[in-house]
Amino acid sequence: MKSLPLSARPRVAAGKGGARQLRAAGSVPAILYGERTAPISLAVNAREFASVLKRSSSEHILIDLQVTGSDSGSELALVKDVQHDPISGDVLHVDFLHIHPTKKISVTVPVRIRGIADGVKNFGGILQHTMRELEVEALPADIPEVIDVDVSALGIGDAVHVREISLDRVTIVSGPERTIASVVPPTVVKEVAPAAEGAAPVETAAGAPEVIGEKKEEGEEEKEEK
Repeated sequence: MKSLPLSARPRVAAGKGGARQLRAAGSVPAILYGERTAPISLAVNAREFASVLKRSSSEHILIDLQVTGSDSGSELALVKDVQHDPISGDVLHVDFLHIHPTKKISVTVPVRIRGIADGVKNFGGILQHTMRELEVEALPADIPEVIDVDVSALGIGDAVHVREISLDRVTIVSGPERTIASVVPPTVVKEVAPAAEGAAPVETAAGAPEVIGEKKEEGEEEKEEK
């Protein structure tokens, strides 16, 4: 995974009030932390960070963080968590994890389905995409942006499991027996046969029509004869 540049500046104002002021000014509050770094409160430009998100398939992005006033110049960091407003979707806060380029890290990578399954194309089956991301472990530079899974050869009842995925210099941490995608038979809708024309109605409740040919009570027969 290639790191993307992003500028940041130290954040002085703390608390909810300071965070609201930052957002009103077009910035997003953030924090940088890691094994060798004490937590640092930062602010990043909201538009610049949104542009970085759009250029990636996942929110777990490698960032070349350029911190204003930092003696080290830049920090290699992973976007560990992004908090969004539940209504507008705007970014509310970002967590950056400081990482080392020669140390392996664990991260989730999105799964992208490729091709049309044979069971879907030729037999009307239904593709079920069960796992949409896999957890992997690798050096930062070796982490893939997305994991492609080809389902073209899947017939009815076939599936792709985690154990079948192999990536260079990447260890897949997710359980090997878990199903990534499968093809199930098409749903069959049974039609109820219509009642035969002219069939006598069946009495199912009080007030239902009388069945033709039904035996009448003796009193009723005498009244009819008179």
